[in-house]
Amino acid sequence: MACFLVSAAEAVVVTAVEKAEEKKELSAAEHQGAKAEMEETRIPLSRKLKWLTYMLWGGAVLLAFEHIWHGEVVPWFPFLTAMSDPADAAEMFHEMATVGVSMAVLITAVWIVMCIAANAIVKRPAVKSASSATM
Repeated sequence: MACFLVSAAEAVVVTAVEKAEEKKELSAAEHQGAKAEMEETRIPLSRKLKWLTYMLWGGAVLLAFEHIWHGEVVPWFPFLTAMSDPADAAEMFHEMATVGVSMAVLITAVWIVMCIAANAIVKRPAVKSASSATM
């Protein structure tokens, strides 16, 4: 009924953290200069947080569309059909606490695996192609 609100709320928080981290990285880069960037190749945390933000917002939008399609979200107040009846509201909060939280945790876990894989790919040494090795 409203499980998409959990991932949307997490996306709002992650977006704020991402913007703060981006500003921090920008000021650190100004102080250190281009010299530090040449020494170490890595993916900045702000970019990784942007990946998580995209995943969370994408999931929230798709779930919101699905709920609109099924008539659980309407364009008039109270917007969520479950909010009109207290019994339905309790069921909605239970769904948010179980399904919504588990989906948000799963998205975050997939993002963590993505970050680990990206770090491993970036740190691996460059492999020369077979054609340039034979010359």
